[in-house]
Amino acid sequence: MKKLVGIAGIVSLLAACGSNGPSPGNQTQLAKSTASYSVLCSTSLTTDILKELGGYGKVSKEFYEINAVTMNLTDVDAAAVGALPYVDSVAPIAERKGSPVDTVNVDNYLGGIRTWDLDAIEVSDHGPNYPLGTRTVSYDGTGVYVAVLDTGLMDSWRQYFPEQRIATGYAKAYAGGGMEHGAVTEVPNKWEHDVNGHGTHVTSTIIGYSLYGTPVDGVAPMATIIPVKVLNQNGSGWSSMVTAGILYVAELKAGPLANSPVVINMSLGGPGPDPLERRAIDHAIAQGVIVVAAAGNEGKLGMGDPAAYAPVISAAAYGWLGEWQPPGNSAWWYNLGMSEPTNPGQFYITDFSSRSLGPHQDLDVAAPGSWVVGPYQLQQGKISYYFLGGTSMASPHVAGVVALMAEKNPGLTAAQAEQIIEDSAIPMAAPGNLCVYTGPSGKVGCYSWDVDATGSGMLDAAAALNMTP
Repeated sequence: MKKLVGIAGIVSLLAACGSNGPSPGNQTQLAKSTASYSVLCSTSLTTDILKELGGYGKVSKEFYEINAVTMNLTDVDAAAVGALPYVDSVAPIAERKGSPVDTVNVDNYLGGIRTWDLDAIEVSDHGPNYPLGTRTVSYDGTGVYVAVLDTGLMDSWRQYFPEQRIATGYAKAYAGGGMEHGAVTEVPNKWEHDVNGHGTHVTSTIIGYSLYGTPVDGVAPMATIIPVKVLNQNGSGWSSMVTAGILYVAELKAGPLANSPVVINMSLGGPGPDPLERRAIDHAIAQGVIVVAAAGNEGKLGMGDPAAYAPVISAAAYGWLGEWQPPGNSAWWYNLGMSEPTNPGQFYITDFSSRSLGPHQDLDVAAPGSWVVGPYQLQQGKISYYFLGGTSMASPHVAGVVALMAEKNPGLTAAQAEQIIEDSAIPMAAPGNLCVYTGPSGKVGCYSWDVDATGSGMLDAAAALNMTP
């Protein structure tokens, strides 16, 4: 699933969409039959309720904000808990997937070079000054916080990002949450000791990064990132961990960030909805948070959660006709511009990008998710950069544009943001088909898609900002 070569090459890292958490086994084998469940209540959690629930199994964590707990239960006890009059639902915890430091001496990359994906979403126009180009939108994310719920940041993050752009005081890490070990715990400082790299690459799309000392612009280079580690060192986790992260961000929005716009980016997902996670999303949105998520990399098998949930702004992935063109041009990403970035005929939906399987899966918009370059390390202590492909890469483009919109209108709601993103998108022809060079050898690959793959069309930052009141 993962192919890694250097910056002149290609990485195909499809954003995580794993299998569900384990199902309870034979009840006669108690140790193997216990699994972690979420229990959603219709009333506030009281001492008596917690005591009664504890009679069926261990209560591993309470989520008082949304009247829910996680518990270790057998399948028989799970059914019994589900029959209690104050219990709305009982569901297995779902798996979710998405790795001494010098610091950079600037506080933002607003004046950095700009890659094809920023041109594609109408944030910049390269013109004759490629790769420097010019930024074409008047907003940069100033005053907006973007919480990146992911694997956290690598130890070397200060070599990629300005310290001023990372809200270290609000950063958080969670562990546990799945299988028979249902407790979700906080792990101090682990947010900046990731060895996976996924969260660092996602962050680079939003605020930009240092490329061996050369600044590279981001979608919202003046936004402030809140790293929230909800995936472990191999890039996977559980919906209960994601829930804890969402509720933490909602708490920040209700407290110290009450006067600041807050966006969540989740370049993660897994099969099947989790009512615990969805209730947390509802709670965060009610606090004023706008939530963006990757559609998933399961192609025709359909979207994953949380992206499929209607209140979430979901992102499909598209690529560009100019990839590796002409053959042998390994530097295409910084020396080829787009004469007409708003021409949908230059773009294709990737074959891995999850399609929407009916009204229960809400796909909103498509964004660059193929050949997106950024910091990604295979060795600790040695900075490196790779091209990654996946809806994980598309989602931060959308979150960055939402940050620009929220800068313009700090009172922007999640529903308003989603509607504007959809209404301003550039429609893509569907069914569609496009053949492109897929590497330096000149090999050609052809991609096809239908209306279930495009959402409302291609993300357009300039149009979205024009429509933002």
